[in-house]
Amino acid sequence: MQNIHLYLDITFFSILGLMGFLAIWITLERLFLYRRLDVKAFNHIELLNIEITKNLTTLSTIGANAPYVGLLGTVIGILITFYEIGQQDSLETSVIMTGLALALKLTAAGIAVAIPALMAYNGLLRRVDVLQAHYKVHQDQ
Repeated sequence: MQNIHLYLDITFFSILGLMGFLAIWITLERLFLYRRLDVKAFNHIELLNIEITKNLTTLSTIGANAPYVGLLGTVIGILITFYEIGQQDSLETSVIMTGLALALKLTAAGIAVAIPALMAYNGLLRRVDVLQAHYKVHQDQ
């Protein structure tokens, strides 16, 4: 059962790490695109919207689901802790508390991925609104 505990951490931290990497990648890619984008090059606002909102759904999904991934890891960690306690003859508070504390680190990691991802998503949505406004102003002139 100890091996499952080790694989649990590696598995969930890897998933959360991948989610964090994708969130950073998408954020940087969008920022670089928005910096060099010329709204005058688009003939229709919907074509502009397609270009400037690409991958934002993925970023939002990462931000919304990272805490759940961490929570799932925590729940599995707690289940393993209770199983290990059930296999022992003695009930020690320190064993319970240590197992629960170690299981909660995955929830913390999920939240640590989600907060910056959602902040980036909201910041990018603001930039989308600004680019759409620039397009509309350009069209009115």
